[in-house]
Amino acid sequence: MKRASNISIFVLLALVLCLPSAPLWADDVATSKSLTTLFRASRKVISVNQGLINDASKGDKGLGSSAVVAKAKVNYQAAAGVPLNEGLAESAMLEAVAEVMEEAQVLINESGVGFKGFLPAIFARQVATKFSAKMSGKMAIKLTAPKKYVRNRANRPDKWEHNIIESKFSVAGYEAGKPFFEEAAVKGKPAFRYILPEYYGASCLGCHGQPKGDLDITGGKKEGGVLGELGGAISLSIFK
Repeated sequence: MKRASNISIFVLLALVLCLPSAPLWADDVATSKSLTTLFRASRKVISVNQGLINDASKGDKGLGSSAVVAKAKVNYQAAAGVPLNEGLAESAMLEAVAEVMEEAQVLINESGVGFKGFLPAIFARQVATKFSAKMSGKMAIKLTAPKKYVRNRANRPDKWEHNIIESKFSVAGYEAGKPFFEEAAVKGKPAFRYILPEYYGASCLGCHGQPKGDLDITGGKKEGGVLGELGGAISLSIFK
């Protein structure tokens, strides 16, 4: 009887040791989900207000830092189903959003000028840069895309991001919108890495749609993307 009990304990221990390590990442996954959702929610404020930003007949657009932060929180709750829990990292991202908007006020409020060039991708890159700096090497966020769709060299995917984009997100049958995460180094530094696929929506196609090669409003060449196609990804690293 004692021998059987010992065998059972051994089997149970072996099963526990063989369990995937994903539960150990629970906090990192929750943080990553919160931050990428907030990043998207903030960018959405700029996306839905592009017409207003580029309205040459208006001066003050009402998109000051506090207004955009408030709208971002509303968008976050709509996407996540719960109010934003403002931890250290979330607060740093909201500070980054506020700073970007403060710096952009003269540009976006200039009357008599139409297209301002203050695009969602520009806003996102500026927020990502400020957020990563505020986190002082503890975290970094980045907007990237399949190599064929990258316009700004700073947004090029690294080897890990490129591999996930091509071997998972681009493969037929991959669950749309499903993030991928694992422990993987960033420039030799251990990190928990989380990457979230993004797809072209109707508002994206004005700059990134068809006909391929035509010039868009920014003067860049359209990539020929189609509605629902994988067009980018949000990549977050939590350094260990």
